[in-house]
Amino acid sequence: MRRKFIAGNWKMNTTRPETVALVQALIQKTQAIEKTTIMVAPPFTNLQTASELLKNSKIKLGGQNLYWEDKGAFTGETSGAMLQELGCTYVILGHSERRQYFKESSQDVNRKVNAALRHNLLPIICVGETLEQRQKGEALAIVEHQVRNGLEGFSPEQASLFTMAYEPVWAIGTGRAATPADAVQVHAMMRATVAEMFGFAIAESVRIQYGGSVTPENIESFIREPEIDGALVGGASLKADAFATIIEAAEAA
Repeated sequence: MRRKFIAGNWKMNTTRPETVALVQALIQKTQAIEKTTIMVAPPFTNLQTASELLKNSKIKLGGQNLYWEDKGAFTGETSGAMLQELGCTYVILGHSERRQYFKESSQDVNRKVNAALRHNLLPIICVGETLEQRQKGEALAIVEHQVRNGLEGFSPEQASLFTMAYEPVWAIGTGRAATPADAVQVHAMMRATVAEMFGFAIAESVRIQYGGSVTPENIESFIREPEIDGALVGGASLKADAFATIIEAAEAA
């Protein structure tokens, strides 16, 4: 049985004092959690602070993005080596906001996954369709294309390290979540695609999260589905009580 995985993407939020307060509260509220993997991804400016606070805790640290080169004249970018040095275990790649606002392609994501693996970072690979694509009936084809292009060229051993996150673009930050049935349909297709690419055993081991306006109120409807292995949480992860409730729901499932 796959271990549930709840990850918090703080995006471009939190100052250093806010990071301290939120991390300390989360450590306190998750002490009883045993069966669920927990990760938080603060902005790059607060990774050092979070890393120091999270030592000896159950909560893992993640980066929100990285660049595919290890060093060089790439102003404003962050390398895998930098994230690893700061204590990151995970890194979020291909988030819908990166694809939408910064025009990242699945080929870009593929190169970033390679960079993550070079530095022993575990990638959370995000995929998802826009509202227009869903309304046209293209959701499954779009997501399958993103999965195939994002994972092309990796070995089964490498693929076994991946977490994937289905994030319908139209649900990110809108308060409008997909239905559990919608999510299950896409998750099942993603797992079948991974099985075709890397084999059934790998597909069964890969965790697939749902992301897109996950809240304490709707988490149970998603997390009870066998195909949904956790959640990539945005706004609700900025509130310790709300995020803890989501984690507790995964633990209970």
